[in-house]
Amino acid sequence: MASNDIKKEIERRRTFAIISHPDAGKTTLTEKFLLYGGAINLAGSVKGKATARHAVSDWMEIEKERGISVTSSVLQFEYDGYCINILDTPGHQDFSEDTYRTLMAADSAVMVIDGSKGVEAQTRKLFKVCGMRGIPIFTFINKLDRDALDTFDLLDDIEKELGIATCPINWPIGSGKGFKGVYDRESKSIICYSDTEKGTKEGKATVIPTSNEADLRAAIGDDAADKLLTEIELLDGAGADFDLESVRAGKLTPVCFGSALTNFGVEIFLKHFLNMTTSPLPRKADGEEIDPFSDDFSAFVFKIQANMNKAHRDRVAFIRICSGRYDAAEEVRHVQGDKVMRLSQPQQIMADERKILSEAYAGDIIGVFDPGIFSIGDTLCAPKKKIKYEGIPTFAPEHFARVRQIDTMKRKQFVKGVEQIAQEGAIQIFREFSGGLEEIIVGVVGVLQFDVLKYRLENEYNVEIKLENLPYEHIRWIENPEEIDVEKLSGTSDMKKVRDMKGKPLLLFVNPWSVGMTLERNEGLKLSEFGKGDWS
Repeated sequence: MASNDIKKEIERRRTFAIISHPDAGKTTLTEKFLLYGGAINLAGSVKGKATARHAVSDWMEIEKERGISVTSSVLQFEYDGYCINILDTPGHQDFSEDTYRTLMAADSAVMVIDGSKGVEAQTRKLFKVCGMRGIPIFTFINKLDRDALDTFDLLDDIEKELGIATCPINWPIGSGKGFKGVYDRESKSIICYSDTEKGTKEGKATVIPTSNEADLRAAIGDDAADKLLTEIELLDGAGADFDLESVRAGKLTPVCFGSALTNFGVEIFLKHFLNMTTSPLPRKADGEEIDPFSDDFSAFVFKIQANMNKAHRDRVAFIRICSGRYDAAEEVRHVQGDKVMRLSQPQQIMADERKILSEAYAGDIIGVFDPGIFSIGDTLCAPKKKIKYEGIPTFAPEHFARVRQIDTMKRKQFVKGVEQIAQEGAIQIFREFSGGLEEIIVGVVGVLQFDVLKYRLENEYNVEIKLENLPYEHIRWIENPEEIDVEKLSGTSDMKKVRDMKGKPLLLFVNPWSVGMTLERNEGLKLSEFGKGDWS
């Protein structure tokens, strides 16, 4: 294929993550995007009460039962000449680590905010990660079909809480029962709201220019018209000017309003979003920026998921292509394993459904069969190249538990299950530092991950477990184990010595002051908090 054709394909790619606090309507918005792309014909109800359908992006059984997303899903669809890759992320804070990794694979983020609640705790946390990466953020203020906060207060909330300027692209006319539609600032006209069928595409909306005041008042009523005209005047006088460079630098967020549930304002937002976002961005490898339009293929692994297909007990490595074109018939180099290989069963994945593919381009997310050789953060590139993308940050576990299988005859399945789930990055596992029966200690960022571990071991590996909570809250890796005798370390009574999956020694503490005391007692000992390095 000529380089020009590759360039055209890459130019039409848009890859973004959707982030939000739980229950802000993120999964519903994702489904409506898919509806417009023709990827699905009827949007599923997230809770699954009204119909037997579940949200397309929530594929794991525990997600369907609880109505929450606990893993990131990858969804690809075509719309208006663009090839769109959506990375849907868990909203629940206990799974924020999966969201952080997913943001590493995205070029921009769509932030969904509940109009009745404004910026919530988890939004703040996720926004910080976007800020660290400097990626563009586009805001969709959702649930206008319910009573919402004052619009100026909502924008003020975003600016104060997140430290980013806002620029409304459109403006809501009322909310809840008084929701009449939105005012489009570019065309200076209103788009009237009608409560369309939840699972179907938006119908043809009534559009009225604000210059036609008689029609405007007839459509939305005198009170709503007076309020809107006053707000437009205030907005035009005091609001931030739209500046695409500031948006792409992550300093200004364009804001749209609507209702994902009733399907109003979603397509308007999607069109604005696609006009403002860029094709795949360059990424750093070995300190240098890699051009996505380069002829040489390169990619990195940002997620590993076991047992997506119950019938095959398989493991899928999710790969973000960073440059060039991937050809399934050609070999690639796995940099960390220093092997040239052909990727097995390359697939485009729609939640748990798959389609075998022969090619993909920079910006695309593909899933490949992983026989257990890939780790999160690994680089893949053209056979003659040897580049290494920057590692993916990890986070120190905050909760620990000793885990044992109830049936001792199932030791093999138990160890396999725990190790595979740990390789996905959902949990971290540690073992006793020396001697005795090998106990496994699990560390997690959020306690809900313990429930998921228990559920998955029972359902995917047929192993029942018992979890015994441990009091440790602080974890430190030993940076220089070769320089000191770890066996003879003089610690505190609340300290425990363990090893991680790669055999590296580390210390667990109950009290924060024990860390300093242990350093004082052991000259030359260097400790570091996990999370500053990468997965390699």
